[in-house]
Amino acid sequence: MVKIKICGIKRIEDVYYVNQYLPDYIGFVYADTRRKVSQETASLLVKELDPRIQKVGVFVRQEIGLLTEALASGTVDYLQLHGDEDAAYEEALFESLIQHGIDNPQERCIKACRIRGAEDFQRISETKCSRLLLDTYSQTLPGGTGEHFNWDLIQGIDREFFLAGGINVGNIERAIREVKPYAVDVSSSLETDGMKDQEKIREFMEKVRVVRTE
Repeated sequence: MVKIKICGIKRIEDVYYVNQYLPDYIGFVYADTRRKVSQETASLLVKELDPRIQKVGVFVRQEIGLLTEALASGTVDYLQLHGDEDAAYEEALFESLIQHGIDNPQERCIKACRIRGAEDFQRISETKCSRLLLDTYSQTLPGGTGEHFNWDLIQGIDREFFLAGGINVGNIERAIREVKPYAVDVSSSLETDGMKDQEKIREFMEKVRVVRTE
């Protein structure tokens, strides 16, 4: 059964919305974008979050100490590496997490791969993160473009992946049935004027649950 991740949670109103509709995951964006939250803000929002929802922190090649603090403190349950983090960065991150009592750190990490063409899938084997997130490539943004890549390129991936980039109420049914991801990641299509929209969240979650039961 496909999981749902709503990314870009940054206000207490957003927390109330997701508590009502219960996606499987939410995302706090620590990276320097318009959805950025601080560790302090994320930790405060978590106190109001339904504990059934798992938390993902989204980072773009940031200082390893910040990632370690976010996970070790319980503010997030998973770390999403959304930049050009290489094998050396991953190794240093895993070592830091182990030193702070996190067993099997690769199981707590999601590596984002931004897709332009078939050649971008070759990098997938280089990461040791247990899960992937496949997103649309942009020269100017690390994610959140609102556009999707060619899903026909996805084949033969040997680990669970989140499908991101341009997911919306109009194409979620196709995404689930044709791509068969572990989870879908949605953000901008659930916003109005840059803020999460309760009605759009409701409509999206209801559409997903209909597809899940078919």
